[in-house]
Amino acid sequence: MVCRARTDSGSIDAALIASVRRIAREAGNAILQIYREHERGNAIALQHKSDHSPLTAADLAAHRLISTELAALTPEWPVLSEESAEVSFAERQQWQRFWLVDPLDGTKEFLSCNGEFTVNIALIDAHQPVFGVVHVPVKDLDYWGVTSPAVGMPVGAWRARQRGALVESICVARRTAQPVRVVGSRSHRGDSLDGFLSRLGPHELVSMGSSLKFCVLAEGAADVYPRLGPTSEWDTAAAHAVVQGAGGRVVQLDGSPLEYNCRDTWLNPHFIAYAAADRDWSALLHGSDQ
Repeated sequence: MVCRARTDSGSIDAALIASVRRIAREAGNAILQIYREHERGNAIALQHKSDHSPLTAADLAAHRLISTELAALTPEWPVLSEESAEVSFAERQQWQRFWLVDPLDGTKEFLSCNGEFTVNIALIDAHQPVFGVVHVPVKDLDYWGVTSPAVGMPVGAWRARQRGALVESICVARRTAQPVRVVGSRSHRGDSLDGFLSRLGPHELVSMGSSLKFCVLAEGAADVYPRLGPTSEWDTAAAHAVVQGAGGRVVQLDGSPLEYNCRDTWLNPHFIAYAAADRDWSALLHGSDQ
């Protein structure tokens, strides 16, 4: 399904981007305080949601911080977080522009202490992520991307290290490597990915958690990320903006753009994110090659 909506006339500027990056980093610091306690073997508050996914004190601390700060920063734009997603489709259909947040993407990675978790903040406009920030707390690393010049900033993607002091422009690989560099989910692989890989030919598979899979694609270190298992819109939106700003694409299996706030569910359809269009990725997904 392709959704249609008018675009909000407000613009994104450098000050807004800096503020959202700051908010993501502050949430990352709140997460790290709890993560370090967990690494030292101290017990942390742990619940399970209705879908049996884990919910920690770190998820909730980051959620509260981000929701409060974004509401103060742009009070005219709604904030939808994974931890406050009980909004009816009838209500959110009226939203032209809103923040979509995963305060701690990769809770399972957080609990396993492998460091592969992120803070994701995206701005959705007309069903597309027009701006997104992904912060990697353990690496003190930021990624962000802008996907539409209509929002007031040039299209592009960037990475910042050393507490944000070293900023670099990033872009996807211009040609698919041989063997093909594939990133996949560490926690949710599934048989469908194995079928894709068997048709792909020579490849190197790197498994990792959270939205980091998109980020390594955006910085040119991978070629394709097929996602043939469940994800929610807050899992993908911010990193989608990073990949698209870096020159890549994120599409549904029929080749149409992955869109947001279009369905009476927060679950995404299956999708594929890729750098170069020099392979028929859709044919590979559907069981044939060019």
